[in-house]
Amino acid sequence: MVRAPCRLLLLLLPPLLHVWATTSEPCEVDDDDVRCVCNFTDPEPDWSSAFQCVGATEVEIRGGGRSLKEFVKFAGINPKQYADVIRALRVRRLTVGDAQVPALLLFSLLRGLGSSRLNQLTLEDLEVIGPTPPPPLEVTGPALSSLSIRNVSWATGGAWLAELQLWLKPGLKVLNVAQAPSLAFSCADLGTFPSLTTLDLSDNPGLDERGLTAALCPNKFPALQELALRSTGMQTLGGVCAALAAAGVQPHHLDLSHNPLRATAPAAPRCIWPSALSSLNLSFAGLEQVPIGLPAELSVLDLRCNRLNREPRPDELPKVRDLILAGNPYLDPKNSGVVTACERLTQALGVSGSILLLQGARSLA
Repeated sequence: MVRAPCRLLLLLLPPLLHVWATTSEPCEVDDDDVRCVCNFTDPEPDWSSAFQCVGATEVEIRGGGRSLKEFVKFAGINPKQYADVIRALRVRRLTVGDAQVPALLLFSLLRGLGSSRLNQLTLEDLEVIGPTPPPPLEVTGPALSSLSIRNVSWATGGAWLAELQLWLKPGLKVLNVAQAPSLAFSCADLGTFPSLTTLDLSDNPGLDERGLTAALCPNKFPALQELALRSTGMQTLGGVCAALAAAGVQPHHLDLSHNPLRATAPAAPRCIWPSALSSLNLSFAGLEQVPIGLPAELSVLDLRCNRLNREPRPDELPKVRDLILAGNPYLDPKNSGVVTACERLTQALGVSGSILLLQGARSLA
């Protein structure tokens, strides 16, 4: 015979199991303890749930759009007190997003991670408020190889990169800045990035050629090899070339895809492209003819998914080893769907030429 308390438990068990199954935890760890994602959207979040991420190598923490001012009180803690704990963390890739963060707290986090094994940091959908703390006497932040900043506003305006640089150990190789309110960096205060080989300023549609000149601080990127400028409002090759010349950069690969490029007037002054440039991506640029003013020699010229109605003449092209023309109307006179496929790729994945989009476009070749 089932006793009354047991009957009550059996009656309550189904709704309790339903509540347990439908109540989402703020933090979730994958089965391999590699990736941990926290999304603190509850009105009164359980911040302690983040301790589940201690063993993960890839951690993503989102603040649910709330202010993190309450944590400023911890910003003054000397990181040496918990350096052994930080060194024991496995995290290599960290994403922090969707919050309003006091600058004091953000730079305190960088200082605290100085003894960690972190090498990739992403900040996205953040509003950084308040004054920046005084610069450290010595660099105490993490030794990052990759830094990604997406949709982050800074109270200090264009000085943010110079201020952030002071807290990072040298050796940054990849810098990605997207959807930035401004890329007019404070060049006078900005130090050199001696190891930076990749600079990606894609997805800044208001940048244009003048903004590019302000963003590429002269002589600050001596090791630059790859420059990505997808969806940045670039309109003329001559303007881009002039900006590169003014900055003194020598990229090997330049990506200008997904920009509304216009034909350069024949009488326009001839610009000398960087001698190291070997690969130029002009795909998805709406070109109706091969633009004037291309580099004299290239290893790769990507003109796929434009609006070329005829095959380019040899005198219109530079000396090029690998010319990519797939997805242009003249190759599909019967409208069999290749051009339409290019349009679908753009609409499906947005205006930016992401890696996925380029991989998809390669199937048209």
